[in-house]
Amino acid sequence: MSWTIGVDVGGTFTDFFAANDATGAIHVHKTSSTPSNPADAILNGLSALCENNDIPYDAINRLSHGTTVATNALIQRSGSQVSLITTKGFRDLLEIGRQMRPHMYDLYADHPKALVERQHRFELNERIGPDGEIVREPDQDEINAVVDAVRESGSKACAVGFIFSFRNPEHEKRVVEVLRKRAPEISISRSSEVQPEFREYERLSTTALNAYLQPVMGKYLHTLEDGIAEKTPGAVFGINQSSGGLMSPERARELPVRTALSGPAAGAVGAAHVARQTDRDKIITLDMGGTSADVALIRNCKVDLTYDRDVAGFPIRLPCVDVETVGAGGGSIAWFDRDGLLKAGPISAGADPGPACYGRSGDRPTVTDANLLLGRLSGGLLDGSMQLDAELSRQAYGPLADQLGFTVERTAHGVLGIVVANMVRTIRTISVERGHDPREFVLMPFGGAGPLHARDVAVSLGITEMLVPSAPGIVCAQGLLVSDLKENFVTSRRFPLDNASTGILADALGELVSKAENWFVEAEAPDAGRLIELIVDARYIGQNFELAVPVASGASLTTDDLPDLAHLHGDFCTAHETAYGYASKEDPIEIVNIRLSASVRLFNHPDAPAVLGSQPDPEPHQHRKVYFEDADVPVDTAVYARAELLPGQSIRGPAIIEQLDTTTPLYPGDLAEVTADGHLLIKINAHEEM
Repeated sequence: MSWTIGVDVGGTFTDFFAANDATGAIHVHKTSSTPSNPADAILNGLSALCENNDIPYDAINRLSHGTTVATNALIQRSGSQVSLITTKGFRDLLEIGRQMRPHMYDLYADHPKALVERQHRFELNERIGPDGEIVREPDQDEINAVVDAVRESGSKACAVGFIFSFRNPEHEKRVVEVLRKRAPEISISRSSEVQPEFREYERLSTTALNAYLQPVMGKYLHTLEDGIAEKTPGAVFGINQSSGGLMSPERARELPVRTALSGPAAGAVGAAHVARQTDRDKIITLDMGGTSADVALIRNCKVDLTYDRDVAGFPIRLPCVDVETVGAGGGSIAWFDRDGLLKAGPISAGADPGPACYGRSGDRPTVTDANLLLGRLSGGLLDGSMQLDAELSRQAYGPLADQLGFTVERTAHGVLGIVVANMVRTIRTISVERGHDPREFVLMPFGGAGPLHARDVAVSLGITEMLVPSAPGIVCAQGLLVSDLKENFVTSRRFPLDNASTGILADALGELVSKAENWFVEAEAPDAGRLIELIVDARYIGQNFELAVPVASGASLTTDDLPDLAHLHGDFCTAHETAYGYASKEDPIEIVNIRLSASVRLFNHPDAPAVLGSQPDPEPHQHRKVYFEDADVPVDTAVYARAELLPGQSIRGPAIIEQLDTTTPLYPGDLAEVTADGHLLIKINAHEEM
């Protein structure tokens, strides 16, 4: 018997999802995160998971990890000192950027300070032309001089990025070779290796970010790998990428910037897995944790990717799961702004001290305190092992209620309304603003706090159906368990889409497929489960930005798999009309990037369980007063234990469904049905359909 385990580190809790590859048995576990050293929570939680469920350490064959180390380092500016070597004349590119304001209507908002201090940016008199030709070759003495300057700066990492190195990396390779020989203690990031694409600012920014994170991620992974190897010597260890696939720890040390959105990507992959199980192909996710909420769009059971993201204000040019984040979580603090208006978030109580009801010296009113005051939460989390004190919540909300002239319950209800409005606004940015009608989607809430607020979010968006996964608070960890091993390749080739482009596209396909095949060999990937996907970035000639258009996919690709020009032109027009509401079939198109994604399926998806016949209604284990839509009148509400619910059973609201990792309120008139896989399918205002 062998086990596969996914572990996701969040701001408040570290989550585990374990599955037995032979029997299909699953176990979940949560433990408090340890922000000072996330590895402690992982190793201690792994021990507790195995001991509580009799999982032998030597039976664990794979452990996949979603990490927030890179994200936190960028947010907290706690990375390492970095130097930069770039082409003469481009020393200040990181500060010049695109000359766009970070907030259109805020004239005083500044971009974050560049990660590389100006005195640590060094120029080299070299030049490669736009077609890859060498215009000026750097002198060896000049290379030695700039390497000496990097060594004397005291930097622990160095980014190397030259203009047009994505077309010809020879000069970058020469400099890196000297750096590694003369300064082996310095971590090095080479732009033509990190992301060989055009747009020098985004490429240089991504490379500098990668160098900034290398020492931090290297130290963290070294500690974690040693601990895991000691406990589970036979387990293969994988790190989740922002694109929703796994990579080796060695690759993560080289390219830590790929983990900047590791956690949210895992949640989106887990949600796509649940969507596949329940045959729901259009999903809007709501992953609400302790400090923030992430939302994403899933179509045809696949997560959308984007190639331009900002993380902590810094542009990153890499494939990432298309996730938007808002500062709304269970620990979000309610406060009055200078304008006298009540706000909720983005300031958070985090895991320490946490909400007031945790009893850890926190005294500020949070979203979790509001849910406890309204009866939506019981007096304990994690199956009662973590007690909550409602009196402390009442004391925290007292000053807010007095200032507003409301009862404590009405104040708490209002705070939840503010949080819901913030999340609805964020969901609209990934749906309505991109040409998608949210009413056609199913809302999937997860995370520890997602199901608590999903119903109000759904009603605000006109959504009539919700899908709550069997283990909502562990979906990110489950996503890690079902993630594929993945690598992405790209080449920048700018050419018009015409008869002459067929040969260029075929040459690029051959080059990228060759790289993918070499990667399959290095990864020791089995033939079964391989997938190669070809995508082009295309735009109308004259446009500044491009759209990603899928071209072909399969276990292997050849030129015979390429579509004809008319078909590719039509696919681009469809994508353009979806994104902008307009497309022209006559205007010429050009391709600027050719991308290839190679993946290997690691998790064998079991067949769906047989649907059981009708089941007797479940029995509640208690009743309590709960405030739903009326903040003044509580409703007598039945409370159910989700662990006791069986596939085929249904519950009509008002009800509260409690489990280890979350609580799901069922509003009056709503109907919840348990699916064959144990998920909750909730129909809003189901009585109106009768």
